[in-house]
Amino acid sequence: MKRRQFISSAIPTCSLICLGSAKFLGASPTKTDSFIQEAKHKFDEEFSRKLTNRQFFAIQYREFIELTKAMEKSMGKDQTIEFLKNYTKEKMLAYGQNHAKKSPDNSFRTYVKTFDPERYQDTLTMEIIENTDTAYEIKVTECMWASTFMAAKAGDIGWASICFGDYAWAEGFNPKIKLVRDKTLMQGHDICNHQYIWTG
Repeated sequence: MKRRQFISSAIPTCSLICLGSAKFLGASPTKTDSFIQEAKHKFDEEFSRKLTNRQFFAIQYREFIELTKAMEKSMGKDQTIEFLKNYTKEKMLAYGQNHAKKSPDNSFRTYVKTFDPERYQDTLTMEIIENTDTAYEIKVTECMWASTFMAAKAGDIGWASICFGDYAWAEGFNPKIKLVRDKTLMQGHDICNHQYIWTG
């Protein structure tokens, strides 16, 4: 999968939208992006360096993790994590609402199609456990986001800024969709057990 395809397919799963900037979304300039001037400039050349997915994630999140750890020293860990959770919830609620507007409908089936394992083959190792009209459960055993944050000893930051947003994303798409989850790799568990329930 090409880097640009990898980025666009990876974004929905993780709540990266909560970070609120193109840098954290992994957006790399291309000739077709609106913010690139028509006149070619040396700064607009594409990256020549090749990166593995793991290297790419590490680079993308390094400064965010360092900044958040600095916030913890200044504000305290509990207050920083609460700030991240509130910010993530707000952003992902809006993201879910926008996702619904851009989708054919906001039905349960349309939402869970987002989590097609093939779409995330470069970022997650996952298995569909249940797939019915009212329940969709996936088990994730490997996750690039968890791997990146855990390696930086920042699992709590990753959970608050990424994993926590999954609940609001589902709610924003359709309030009748509920996420049930009591394990995440980001919190040191052996799996992430996402179960989406249709309550309508």
